[in-house]
Amino acid sequence: MTAYSLKLIIRYAFDRPTGAGRQLFRILPAEVAGMQSVRHSSVTLTPDVGPQSRFHDFFGTQVIEASIPSGHTALELILTAEVDRMAEPLLDISVPLSDLEREIAAHHSVGPRAPHHFTLPSRRIPADPAIAGFARDFAAGCTTVRDLVEQTGRALHRHMTFDPAATTVDTPPAEAFAAARGVCQDFAHIMVGALRTLGVPAAYVAGYLRTDPPPGKPRLTGADAMHAWVRAWGGEEMGWIDYDPTNACFAARDHIDIGFGRDYADVAPVTGMLRLDGNQTGSHSVDIVPL
Repeated sequence: MTAYSLKLIIRYAFDRPTGAGRQLFRILPAEVAGMQSVRHSSVTLTPDVGPQSRFHDFFGTQVIEASIPSGHTALELILTAEVDRMAEPLLDISVPLSDLEREIAAHHSVGPRAPHHFTLPSRRIPADPAIAGFARDFAAGCTTVRDLVEQTGRALHRHMTFDPAATTVDTPPAEAFAAARGVCQDFAHIMVGALRTLGVPAAYVAGYLRTDPPPGKPRLTGADAMHAWVRAWGGEEMGWIDYDPTNACFAARDHIDIGFGRDYADVAPVTGMLRLDGNQTGSHSVDIVPL
């Protein structure tokens, strides 16, 4: 187990004073049984926008709701938290691929973590023939779900080049896959789509990633990142398996979970409405420090 101190800062600046609005923030680290526990967390908004409320969405992600009054030219959100994180289990007790369909059918719950929600295309991850063909190329030699997840993630990592300038938040997975370039959101969307075409329930996970500086370079404050990876259902005994295709590894102690959904739209860090008259700029920084 590794204990971390987490700090996220989100800043917005507006050309002119804003109108009123309502914002939803999905940024709080999650409680994940056997994987992650939260010692404490707090959020401050500057200027003080008044009372905030919290609730959990259908998939269990904790959401902060804030009503933003009019008249602001800047807004700053600071999250601080302490989190205990455990590593992904290494033992493969996932179901054989030949038995997966039967296990899904035998799962009668339709609660938030039920595999049934994550088998079909979703709004941001539509079916794509090229991604489906790519997935089939790596399925033949795999025997278990966990094996398939790892092989698909490694193959995608080889195919794609991480390039922050190549895509935007709205780039379709098929476009990023064809260009073989993108960011963690693109890697996760493509891998989720690939697994679903093979009948493997797969979800999109949002969280934070502690990063390492280049050899010989100092660690920079705020240089860690908001991140995305994949959660695949490995059967009743194994449960869910987290894999990070951007870094070709199972999610481990450096990954801090916020929540999951069918795709990015279910766990976007900031959603809602704010009336503006002019342009805005925004930035965010993440700092994750071992305790």
